[in-house]
Amino acid sequence: MSFQLIIILYLSVALIAIAFFILVIYLSKTLKSLQGTLDNVASTLYGLEKQLEGVTNETTILLHKTNELAADIQNKAESLNSVVDAVKDVGESVRKFNGSIHSITASMNDQFEENKDKVVNVLQWGQVLLDLKDKWQERKKRKYVVQREEL
Repeated sequence: MSFQLIIILYLSVALIAIAFFILVIYLSKTLKSLQGTLDNVASTLYGLEKQLEGVTNETTILLHKTNELAADIQNKAESLNSVVDAVKDVGESVRKFNGSIHSITASMNDQFEENKDKVVNVLQWGQVLLDLKDKWQERKKRKYVVQREEL
């Protein structure tokens, strides 16, 4: 019985060895497949890393350009503010000038109203003087015509 036990023991050990060998073969195939998959993932990640690096560089350049554009817009806005202030000053000056013109016009109207009678008198005397001048010239002309007729 001991011989049979020894044979069974050897057969059991041989069976365990064969099962372990088959397990190692399948485990080796699985690990090789896993290695291929991991290599593929690693190459994909490397490509993604390169693409991400390119995107990062482009994003950095875009950010710098955006900052420059924002600074340029800020400068132009400040320049525009000074133009708006200048236009406000011009508007204020025009308003003051108009006020001065209105004041001068009102003053002249007041003075004209005050001196209207004097102006009318001056115009009447001027008309009288013009009438006298016309009469004087007419008289002189008649005198000249009479003198010519006498000759």
